[in-house]
Amino acid sequence: MTTGNGWTGWLPFAGGPKTITVPCVLEIERTADSFHAHAVPEGIVLRPGDRVVVHGAPERVEFGQRGVMRSYATVTRAGPLERLRTRFAAVFELTELYHVGFEPKEASP
Repeated sequence: MTTGNGWTGWLPFAGGPKTITVPCVLEIERTADSFHAHAVPEGIVLRPGDRVVVHGAPERVEFGQRGVMRSYATVTRAGPLERLRTRFAAVFELTELYHVGFEPKEASP
C-alpha cells in the first residue's frame, strides 16, 4: 500500500487530498439474470465522499459472461468538508424518495 501527501492529506487545505493504492477484487457479470460490476478495495474502509478509480478493468464483457479478477484501485480520501457535504446530500436525496414514492396517482378521465 502506498500513500501520498502524508499527514497533510488530513488537513482540509494543506497539501491536497490523500491517495492510497490498494489491491481490489472485481466482480463483473453480464447475463440474462444480472448486469453488474462490483469493485471491492481490500485493506481499507471507504468513507462518505471517498473516490475510487479501478485500474486494469476490462473494457468490455460479452453477454453471458461472468468474471472475478484481481486488480488495483486508487482511493482518494475526502476531506472533512467533502464528507459532511456528502452526508447532507445523501439525507436530502433519501427524503426526496419518500415524496416520490407515496404521492397518490392521478385519476384517469
